[in-house]
Amino acid sequence: MSQDQQTPLPVEEIPRLTTCSNCHSAMLPELRFCRNCGFRLGDGVQEYNETIRFGDQRGPLVVGAESAPAPVKRRRKMSGMTWVFVALLVFFVGAAAFTAIIGPRRGTRTNFVQVPSDRSYAGVRDWDSVDNGVTFNAASPPDGPADKAGLVGGDIITTFDGQPVRGEDDMTRLLTKTPIGKTVDVQYLRDGETHTTKLTTISEDQLERLSEAFGDREDRAQFGYEEHRAKRVEIPGTKMFGVQLNRVYPSMPADMAGVKEGDIVIQFNDIPIRTPEEFLLRVRRAAPYSMVKLTVMRAGEKVEIPVKMGRQD
Repeated sequence: MSQDQQTPLPVEEIPRLTTCSNCHSAMLPELRFCRNCGFRLGDGVQEYNETIRFGDQRGPLVVGAESAPAPVKRRRKMSGMTWVFVALLVFFVGAAAFTAIIGPRRGTRTNFVQVPSDRSYAGVRDWDSVDNGVTFNAASPPDGPADKAGLVGGDIITTFDGQPVRGEDDMTRLLTKTPIGKTVDVQYLRDGETHTTKLTTISEDQLERLSEAFGDREDRAQFGYEEHRAKRVEIPGTKMFGVQLNRVYPSMPADMAGVKEGDIVIQFNDIPIRTPEEFLLRVRRAAPYSMVKLTVMRAGEKVEIPVKMGRQD
C-alpha cells in the first residue's frame, strides 16, 4: 500500500460524535470548541488542530489528521432587508451627487434666461442684433413707448439711457434695470443718420392692455396687397430701405388709386416705412374709408399717391 493511501480505522476505534449546540455540526464529545463555527463550550482534552468535523460528503467516517477534510468557513448571507437598506443607501448617495453636479448648472442657467415680471418694456416687436446695435421689425403696439417716441421698424438703437447697446442681450439687460415709467434718452440710426429721442418705458400689464385694445377693434381697413410677398429692399444709390409690393390685388383700394406692382413704399402718411411688418401695422391702424398719402419709389422717382382705404368684411 502506498504512503499516500490511508487505512480506515476499525469500527470499534471510530470515536463517538456529538453535535455543536450552535451550528449543529459534528464534533467529538471531548471537545468544547467547534471547528466549524468557532463556538467555544470550554477547554477540551485535545488540541484545536485535532478537532474532527464532517464536511458535506457522505460515506463512512475516516479519522486521522491527514484524512480530515479542510475546514470550510461558512459565509453569512445578507438578508433581504439588508439588501433593501443597501439599495436605499446607494440611491440617496447617487441622488445627492447628481444634485451637487447638476443643480448649480441648472440654477445658473435659470438665472441667465429668467426675466423679472416687473421689468420695463419699450413696445417693439422682435429685437434683432445687428453690427451697430439692435433693431426691430415694428413699433408695436400702437401708442406704445416706441411708437410715441417716433421710432419705426428698421431703426437701429445704439444707446439706451446713456448706455451703449451692442445687441439683443444688452437691450434686454438695460430694460430689466430700467424702472417702469422712467423716461430715457435713446440714440438710433435711420438711413445712416443718427437721431435722438426720448422714450418712457411701461410695464408688462400696460403693454398687454394696449395690445388687446388694438386687437379687439372691429373695423379694419383694407389696402389690397399680398402681405406675404412684400419684402424689404434698399433704394439704389441711397442708404434708405423701403417695402416693395410684388402683388397688388385688382379692383382693390391700392390698385384703384394707381399703386403698381414693384412700387417701393417709403412713407405712409409721412411715417417712414422701412420694414414689411411696419407697413402692415400702419395699414391695419388706418381707419376704414380714410384717405392716406402713400409715397413710393417708382423707376428711381418719388411718387405720392393718395389712397382711399377700404373696409374689411
